[in-house]
Order: sequence, then structure tokens, then C-alpha cells
Amino acid sequence: MPINPPLWKATVSATKEEARNIAAAFELGTAPQAVIVGEEPFEDKAEVTALYPAMPDSDFLSRLAGRAVHVMLLPDVDWIRLSQQGLPPVRAGRFFVYGKHDAGKVPDGVIAMRIEAGMAFGTGHHETTALCLGILSDLAKTRRFRQVLDLGCGTGLLAIGAAKLWKRNAFAVDIDPDAIAVTRENAILNGVGSLVESFVADGPTHPRLREAGRFDLVIANILAGPLTRLSPAISAAVKPGGLLVLSGLLEWQEIAVSGFYRSRGFYPLKIRREHHWSAMILERPRCKR
Repeated sequence: MPINPPLWKATVSATKEEARNIAAAFELGTAPQAVIVGEEPFEDKAEVTALYPAMPDSDFLSRLAGRAVHVMLLPDVDWIRLSQQGLPPVRAGRFFVYGKHDAGKVPDGVIAMRIEAGMAFGTGHHETTALCLGILSDLAKTRRFRQVLDLGCGTGLLAIGAAKLWKRNAFAVDIDPDAIAVTRENAILNGVGSLVESFVADGPTHPRLREAGRFDLVIANILAGPLTRLSPAISAAVKPGGLLVLSGLLEWQEIAVSGFYRSRGFYPLKIRREHHWSAMILERPRCKR
């Protein structure tokens, strides 16, 4: 019996700039379990690899990429875990995110977080995760939050970071049970197991979240589609005077996504960008403007 679900791999070669756009198109258009971009250090060459739990449509992927995409079935190996091994540590704001293989490289004066991906995602290497960590670090300079929600938590990285910054409760929810199992393990590993409450939920309408009340900080690092689809529920989860951090979107999607939240009373405070990806900070005023 296989120890892991079978995975299909789709690969395509391109220039480095093209590879970033292809990776974004795959993430937004095909719901892969992972997208990895490998770049040649001294040449303008890169390879995009996307992993899928079922055989993807190679013709559709080729149309997205604008070139031929090769699809193959992978052997029974935990490719998701292997794809995370060997990645370098990430420094974002006050945070230093590392894996087991870098346990001896933690510098002084940082908020260290050891994150093991397992079958979930969010090690800080993707631009949107690093952007959100930087935003949390900056917010901590001027504000304190009593209750935080990390929506689409993946490995729990952002909820754990919030718990470490403000020493207060953080809720971490995801639709993937594997992500919740990894989040719980990482929260314990980082000494905030009692502060991070995690469970499976499709959006912020879970009974436990309604019981907790509205949040003064909600972080949703998911894709533009879910951000717009869930905008009524996400908006309702933020208390007056609270902040909303939205990420997982590309620069060209900023206006459309922010429009859904402006119509519900939110005002943009700041946008941070990196390699075509964006993270927006929005505020729900205490009173109507």
C-alpha cells in the first residue's frame, strides 16, 4: 500500500522572468499542491514544477504557460516534504524562519520560528508569506492586537508569528486537515501551543470563530478568488478599528480585490509588493467616514 497519495508533476522550462509569471498562472489557475521555481544561478534559465494530486490537463497547462508542459506520474515519495528540504532560512522583519537542517544558524536578536512543512505549505519562502511576516513585524512597532485570525494558515507560520509578537491568542484555520495537523505541531515546536488554536474551517464562519467574536487583526494569505468569494464573511470577522491583511494576489488584482472590501467599509492603509505579488493592509474604521 502506498504510504503517500500519488502525485503528478508538471514541468516547463522558461526564462527567469517568464518562470515567475508561469508559476503565478499555475497557482491561480490550476490549484496545485505546490509550485516550485528552480533557477540557474549564472544563466537566464529556470524550470517551473507544479505538483498535483490527480493528473492535470497538460493541454490547459500548456496554454497557460504559452509553451509545451510535460506531465508525469511521480513515484511513491513524499515529494512535498522533499521540496522543502534544503531551502535557506528566511529573514523577514524581526522574524527568522528556518527548518530543522538550519537549527544551528539562528542569529541573535531575532524572533526565531522553526517551521516544518510536512504536507502543508508556508515556510516563508513564497513572496506573499514573507510580505505578511514583514507587515506583522512593522505593525508590532505601533500596535497591539488582542485576538488574531490566520485564515488559510498552511503551516501556521503567520499565526505563530502573531502569537510570538503579541503573546495573545491566535486562531489558525484551513480547509486542509493536513495543514491543521502541521500547524499544531509547529505551534508546540515554537512554544506557543497554548496560544494558537487551530481547526479545519472553510472561511471565518465556523461556530468556534463566531463564538470567539470579531477579531482586531485578520490575516488572509490566500488567492484572489477566495478573497473575493469570502469577502462578506471575512469583512464581518473584523471588529471596528481592526485591521485586515490580504495577500496571495498579484499586483494586477489589487484594485479588484480591494474594491470588494471598500464596498464593505474598509479603507486601504498600505500596499507592499515583491516580484509581482502584493499584500494589502486595510482598516475598518470605528465610525463611518
